[in-house]
Amino acid sequence: MLIVPVKEGEGVEKSLKKLKKKFEKTGVLRELRKRQVFTKPSVVRRETVKRAKYKQRLIEAEI
Repeated sequence: MLIVPVKEGEGVEKSLKKLKKKFEKTGVLRELRKRQVFTKPSVVRRETVKRAKYKQRLIEAEI
């Protein structure tokens, strides 16, 4: 459960913004979307290797 301390005189919009930011940091929504679709472990591994190769090429291109 998320708790957002609201200061005296603070607007609702600012409090709502704080709540949304905290909610985003927890990663609940991201995890929920991830669990909706099953991905085989081999596909996940392939994607991580693909991402790592891409990042490595970007780093090498800068040098």
